Amino acid sequence: RGVALIAHRHPLLGGTLDNKVVQTLARAFVELGYETWRPNFRGVGQTEGVHDEGRGELEDLAAVLSHIRKEKFVLAGFSFGASLVAKLAEKQQPEWLVLIGVGITRIMAPAVPQGTLVIHGENDDTVPLAAVMDWARPQELPVVVVPGADHFFHRKLHILKALVHQNWK
Repeated sequence: RGVALIAHRHPLLGGTLDNKVVQTLARAFVELGYETWRPNFRGVGQTEGVHDEGRGELEDLAAVLSHIRKEKFVLAGFSFGASLVAKLAEKQQPEWLVLIGVGITRIMAPAVPQGTLVIHGENDDTVPLAAVMDWARPQELPVVVVPGADHFFHRKLHILKALVHQNWK
């Protein structure tokens, strides 16, 4: 079907490509027929560089997308990574955009296209649901709230995967 580029949570807070939310997204997109890429941000794992407060990380995502570019691609992200792929989507126009626990309290996400799937945990204490609703409300953007879920969707990953499948375009 194309390529899915998936971005992880904040690198200074333990975010890596091995994060369970990121891996769940990758599995969902593979099952939908996408080739998935989930790179580490600069300074994470064995990557070079140091954290650049979102600027360099956004450039890195754009470079990866340019390298793997196919006609159809999806952008997805978790937390900090969700804010970054929302910024990338402003210039790249993905087939679909999926934002999980969008980290608007650390790096503001721009307005996103209608049809973007936004999923947030009811009990997220890292990025409060109220902040996400304040961001989504002026866009008239629906937010899927997972009852009882925290920021990391402990014991709720199956719901994330199902929501991606159910909402796939």
